[in-house]
Amino acid sequence: MKIMWTFLTILLLTNLLFWMTTLISKKSKMSREKNTPFECGFNSFSSPRKSFSTHFFLVATIFLIFDVEISIILPMYNTKMSLMKEWMFSTIIVLNILILGLFHEWKNGMLEWSK
Repeated sequence: MKIMWTFLTILLLTNLLFWMTTLISKKSKMSREKNTPFECGFNSFSSPRKSFSTHFFLVATIFLIFDVEISIILPMYNTKMSLMKEWMFSTIIVLNILILGLFHEWKNGMLEWSK
């Protein structure tokens, strides 16, 4: 019974704090000037709803994927595998996957910046 009362008290306090912060943090005056994006004290030079370059996103994603794969390769050189053949086999597999992925992206034109 004590656990239930403790749980209910904690639940009540968290809900009370949540509602208090939402009431306190409300903006009292909404104006056009406050709702516009701030760019170093100047008015906006272009629309903030400008379309995003999907190609830039794909290149950034490819970079992140290869960056993570490099972080997988680097510990291979520092591990103490029992056999040299085992180490060489696992390294060749990882490098082949990387090279095949690079060729696939190259073949599909994902690495071309201007189209």
